[in-house]
Amino acid sequence: MSLQVAPHTLTVSGQDYQYYSLPHAASSLSANLDRLPKTIKILLENLLRFSEPQADIMALAEWKPQSERMEIAWRPTRVLMQDFTGVPAIVDLAAMRDAVASHGADPSVVNPQIPVDLVIDHSVTVERFGDDQAFADNVAIEMERNRERYRFLHWGQQAFENFRVVPPGTGICHQVNLEYLASVVHNQQADGSTMLSPDTLVGTDSHTTMINGLAVLGWGVGGIEAEAAMLGQPISMLIPDVIGFHLHGSLGEGITATDLVLTVTQMLRQKGVVGKFVEFFGEGLDVLPLADRATIANMAPEYGATCGFFPVDQLTLNYLKLSGRSEQQVAVVEAYCKAQGLWRDSSVADPEFTDVLDLDLATVQSSLAGPKRPQDRVAMVDVGRVFGEVMVADQPDVDQDARADVAGAEYSLTHGDVVIAAITSCTNTSNPAVMLCAGLLAKKANELGLKTKPWVKTSLAPGSKVVSDYLNKSGVQTHLDALGFNLVGYGCTTCIGNSGPLPELIGAAIEQGDLNVCSVLSGNRNFEGRIHPLTKSNWLASPPLVVAYALAGTMRIDLSREPLGEDVSGNPVYLKDIWPSTTEVAAAVSLVSGDMFQTQYADVFSGDEQWQNMDVADSQLYPWDEDSTYIRLPTFFTLPNNQDDIESASILAKLGNSITTDHISPAGAIAANSPAADYLRSHGVEPEDFNSYGSRRGNHEVMMRGTFANIRIRNEMVPDVVGGYTRDLLDDEIKPIFTAAMDYQQKGIPLVVVAGKEYGTGSSRDWAAKGTLLQGVRAVIAESFERIHRSNLLGMGVLPLQFAAGQNRESLGLTGKEKITIRGLGEQLSAKCSLTMEIVYDDGRQGQAELLCRLDTEEELKAYRSGGILRYVLNQLVAE
Repeated sequence: MSLQVAPHTLTVSGQDYQYYSLPHAASSLSANLDRLPKTIKILLENLLRFSEPQADIMALAEWKPQSERMEIAWRPTRVLMQDFTGVPAIVDLAAMRDAVASHGADPSVVNPQIPVDLVIDHSVTVERFGDDQAFADNVAIEMERNRERYRFLHWGQQAFENFRVVPPGTGICHQVNLEYLASVVHNQQADGSTMLSPDTLVGTDSHTTMINGLAVLGWGVGGIEAEAAMLGQPISMLIPDVIGFHLHGSLGEGITATDLVLTVTQMLRQKGVVGKFVEFFGEGLDVLPLADRATIANMAPEYGATCGFFPVDQLTLNYLKLSGRSEQQVAVVEAYCKAQGLWRDSSVADPEFTDVLDLDLATVQSSLAGPKRPQDRVAMVDVGRVFGEVMVADQPDVDQDARADVAGAEYSLTHGDVVIAAITSCTNTSNPAVMLCAGLLAKKANELGLKTKPWVKTSLAPGSKVVSDYLNKSGVQTHLDALGFNLVGYGCTTCIGNSGPLPELIGAAIEQGDLNVCSVLSGNRNFEGRIHPLTKSNWLASPPLVVAYALAGTMRIDLSREPLGEDVSGNPVYLKDIWPSTTEVAAAVSLVSGDMFQTQYADVFSGDEQWQNMDVADSQLYPWDEDSTYIRLPTFFTLPNNQDDIESASILAKLGNSITTDHISPAGAIAANSPAADYLRSHGVEPEDFNSYGSRRGNHEVMMRGTFANIRIRNEMVPDVVGGYTRDLLDDEIKPIFTAAMDYQQKGIPLVVVAGKEYGTGSSRDWAAKGTLLQGVRAVIAESFERIHRSNLLGMGVLPLQFAAGQNRESLGLTGKEKITIRGLGEQLSAKCSLTMEIVYDDGRQGQAELLCRLDTEEELKAYRSGGILRYVLNQLVAE
């Protein structure tokens, strides 16, 4: 049956709009779309609007829970970036302009084809804390350290079309997206009419998924893939499985959205949803606030899904009104979603799903996650016990009662003490209920005379200025201040590793006693080495629990029965004594009003005086500075494109399970004894000005030296060494991985990395793939890959290969001393093909193993053959 695709007219409040009708398409195709998940309908509309092949459209219209998943091309409406990932993306575009110009073509052809918003939110560090001057001081330090990066972004805002920058000190990109940027239904002016379509996006941060709580379909991709989308390339993807998550009942008294999301994360991670969509449904959504939905959607990377989607319903409209969207926009969202069958209604039949999970909200307990992974939920009553068990498992000979004196202080430190307590991260700071719960708890604690322990570094970093408005209006900010939770900045801070230094004497005591001390934060990531180099254990918790553990000063406590401290009369104070009731929290939340959003976002792109007065070059090509240690012209477009067979490769690193992108490419502090530090010192940079790896992602020289440089990574080739080291088989010496990689590169020896399950878990960090390429790694061979990192690897021309079921580095007896050969990588290579790995062991024995090529689609194969997505796009631009 032939499908005639033409726009229809929708009239809302007297205004006519054009749209591509799903019900009309269903009628033409004789398909029943009512049974489809809402996310599949959104993908279907995208294919209709862009006139994709009818076979692809039919595959979506006839989607079934267990049908074969074919490849489709998807085009998002817009792209969202933060500065850590955004800077290298814009550096790449600037370098691509240079490459186009070198071919004699017009460099302005390198220009975003769809809207791109970049929010500067990842660069503020908690240098100052615990007083009213902390915010101003941290902003000043941020501007001084990052002036060159910010000047570059300011240039990009002027040089590129369709590119906007939200200046520093405004908020976190996902919260700004939720509160302001997202439209739910996108309006595009074309040929004198307004075309409506679902607001969709990709982002260069894995937590882009937060916006699915507002019924905007989007997810994180690598910076490389985002750049291709910006330049008009479709995103190649397999039609997804959709896991339905049925919610019913309501949360109990004192249970927070954080408790709920940690429960959901644990359930979905155990289920196994990598590469799948999750769509929430059920009568529980009738009472689940939008902010709680956003909290759950935010942590999709932690439960492994591509996205966690909540359809449009009345609560969506209520939030749009609350956050200051126009009456017309709200009316358009309602009318369009009802016309397209995208409206959620608990009274109608549920869609069909690939599989279904079920959760009674009333069963959710007060929880934390840790001490190393966000999916490891621990009931609050068990935290002390679990900490002790994990500590002993990691250090069997540890003295559990060891203490270290803090010089000049009246206290000492021991294992389990909390040295960082941070209310941070868009995951929770976007949620007024948990933020005001923390403020009300602080009020009760302060009125009873409780104080945070003196060894705890406290901080409050909201995701937008709206949060400050309602904390002040409700009168709780002064009580947070009294406990040391003063405003330190508007940005990711501790959640991204920008926790800043601990007081020197506290740090010295931790190192002296080799103590296993803790951080507790309201964030989404707690991987080893991410939060702070000295905190071996890191716990995710709701904002009120962050305050509570700061008062207790230790994680080795059961807050359900042990006191937090004593009041002014010496009486014990328990958590239940200061925990706000649901009624108290609701009363405080009612003070949040639309005018707060309208005021704070009225001039969101202007920035302060420092931003406005920056001296910025007015040019199409960026004036690269050879002396810069922040922004340098990368070498990606001048590297030889080598996609031939891999012959006699050495193994650079042999890694275990759950190697994160933080392990591969850390974002935090640059260690003084690292190759990156040596490079910076050689360029006259003093250690106090090293800044972080994340802030220097515009300099490939720093970042390739920082690859595999996480202080907690464990390379099984050197089992007695913790950190980014390997055994250089050329001289049998233990060296930094970067140093060894350069030795191999000089000898022309190709490299591979071997790893376990879930390789590349965590942030959508393109430098984890870029640095791997620049170190000379041709392929990564793992038991399984996390979705985004696999895409990033192939996007840089590094081949992702997966062990056949039942085989791994251990079953094959790999030590890291083997020589690896992989043939069949030329023209005969195909998507999802099987390859044979030939192994020559150290003792001369030979073996083989079957590998699955994880180029999953034909478009991915084309990109890989071109040497990566960027070269693929560049070749097209030059050809045109």
